[in-house]
Amino acid sequence: MKKLVLAAALTAAASTAFAGSMAEPVVEPVVIEEDAGSSAPGVWVPLLLLVIVAAAASA
Repeated sequence: MKKLVLAAALTAAASTAFAGSMAEPVVEPVVIEEDAGSSAPGVWVPLLLLVIVAAAASA
């Protein structure tokens, strides 16, 4: 009787150890968000050029 209870306990413990499947795990892709650049850098070049032309004209 003790051997039967021991065998049942070991069977129950072994079945929970292999409860998962052998399928590949599903991993969600990592989303990397980049900072959105503003359009302001495109404005600086013409403004700088205008300041240089104005400085050269006033000299």
